[in-house]
Amino acid sequence: MTKIFNIAALAVAATAALHVKDPNGEPLYADAERKLPIKIHLHGPGSDIAGVIESRQSARTLKRMQDNDGKITSATREERVAETAQDLAELTVRFENFDYQPEGATEPLAGDALFRALYADQSLGFITKQVAKFFGDWGNFSAASKAA
Repeated sequence: MTKIFNIAALAVAATAALHVKDPNGEPLYADAERKLPIKIHLHGPGSDIAGVIESRQSARTLKRMQDNDGKITSATREERVAETAQDLAELTVRFENFDYQPEGATEPLAGDALFRALYADQSLGFITKQVAKFFGDWGNFSAASKAA
């Protein structure tokens, strides 16, 4: 009998880490010796939280259509920024080797509030774009990408 391939061997990891790059595409490090990479750890696209977020995104789209007599309507810039920040914050497990303290904050931010604030900061939009792109590529969560 011929042995067949067990497709379960291709299951993706629950989480993966993105090595954040600066606006010029250079990998960021927290130290001059370049031994402490700046990373954002994310839940994978196959995770339960990713499913919840996908459902919420669909519901947002349908609600916008209902509110506009069935016409396809895009979110305002403010809505888009807030929704993206919320979604990515929920997908974020943790930051590694960096923190974010927005100007005017009276107390250090932590957890979801910290993540949401960073993703909503348009002056750091290059990070938000990287996170969204990284999350959208299932290959970043594969066993092969973990070995690299």
